[in-house]
Parts: sequence; C-alpha cells; structure tokens
Amino acid sequence: MDGDGGRLDRPKEPRRSPLPRWDPEAFGRTSELIARFLGTGRFIAWMTVFVVTWLAWNTLAPRPLRFDPFPFIFLTLMLSLQASYSAPLILLAQYRQADRDRVNLEQDRARDERSIADTEFLTREIASLRAGLGEVATRDWIRSEFEGLVRELDEGRPAPSRAPSREERDR
Repeated sequence: MDGDGGRLDRPKEPRRSPLPRWDPEAFGRTSELIARFLGTGRFIAWMTVFVVTWLAWNTLAPRPLRFDPFPFIFLTLMLSLQASYSAPLILLAQYRQADRDRVNLEQDRARDERSIADTEFLTREIASLRAGLGEVATRDWIRSEFEGLVRELDEGRPAPSRAPSREERDR
C-alpha cells in the first residue's frame, strides 16, 4: 500500500473539520451570562425602551424616514429572532445549572454518608468506653467504700470514754 494509510501500527491522523472549533465550556458560560441578563429587570426595561422608540419612530417620524410602516413586520421579525435565540440559551443555562445541582447533591450525599459513618463509629467508641468504665473504680465508688469501712469500724469499736469533767473529778 502507498504511504502509511494501510499500516495498522499507527493511528490515523485526525481529520480536519471545515467547521470552526469552539470551546463548549466557554460557550456554556457565555450562554449563562446572556440567560442571566435576559431574566433581569434591566433587560425588560431596555427592551421596553427599544420597542417604544421603534414604534414612536415609525409612527411619528416623517414618512420618508420611517423604515417599518404600521403592521411593524420588521419589529415582529426582530422580536421573533430574539425569542428564537433566547429560548435555547435559557434552556442551556438551565441544563448546566441542573448538572451543577446534581454534582452538589452527590457531594452532599457523600458528605452525609461520611458523617453518619463517623457518628456510628463515635457511638460505638463511647459505648465501649462506658463498658470499660464499668470495670474501673471511680472516685465516688472508692469514697463510698471508705465511708462504709469507717462506719463498720465505728460500729465495732466501743464508744470512746469521755474524760471526766473537773466537777466530776472534784467530787
């Protein structure tokens, strides 16, 4: 075979596309910016000013300067064109937001699972410490044992003799 076209040990050169290359991430960010602007009061205000100006110009201007007479076909075309681009941009922004929400949800689930596992581990550790403490002599237990021993000693010992008072000695 002629050239490297028939060789199986080398990958084919990628074909060049006649279409321009574009970064989908940059396009997505740009579409989100546009979609965010389309959803603001500023956009509505500017569109209102644009439409009112258009209608005023084509209604009140001298007849030779009017470029879109009464049925305002060109204005309708412009607004339809704007709507035909706005809808897909808004949908693209919503899909990207849904993807971000899905990633955040998965991260939250993973964090919650780790928290639950940590809580269960700490619960088991506390239970084992409590079980271990049951076998350890605590200060209160030792004190109560000493008090019991002192009581037993006091009960088994004869009452202390009292020293005679001076009056009793003098009698």
